[in-house]
Amino acid sequence: MSEELAILGVSPLRRVIGLVALAFLAALLFYIALLEPPQAWGWRMFLLVLGAATLALTEAMRRATAKALILRADGLFDSTGRPIAPLDRIAGIERGMFALKPSNGFTIRLTQPLSRGWAPGVWWRLGTWVGVGGVTSASQAKVMADVLAALLAGGSAGCVFPNEERD
Repeated sequence: MSEELAILGVSPLRRVIGLVALAFLAALLFYIALLEPPQAWGWRMFLLVLGAATLALTEAMRRATAKALILRADGLFDSTGRPIAPLDRIAGIERGMFALKPSNGFTIRLTQPLSRGWAPGVWWRLGTWVGVGGVTSASQAKVMADVLAALLAGGSAGCVFPNEERD
């Protein structure tokens, strides 16, 4: 396993706010379906299914936000070692104001499509696009984007990576 160049963690406050908002939405849907039900059974079932799906999404986000993203010399991985974007498939990075990117994050363009993946609140991958961000730390995301851009430029470009000496 290679050296960690940058770590992108989840902001604890954003994590709590996101989880509470989703849990509140699930509770509200269950409340409406059970205590203030619509007359039609179809709508009641729809609200119950939507509430259960929101509760499942809350749990998926809780699990996903317990992990961090790690940038190594061979690509972007989560803290369990799951590959998200191998460096040899990264074509570029977009992080401008008008780029299609998650909040507090950036978007990676890939040379070849990878399978779809999603960690709610942390990253998503669809075809040749990987979005990184959401409830992540804005400052850590900026550092990771800068280090990744330097890696793609073919060197440190003035950055000092861990265990690397400056000339």
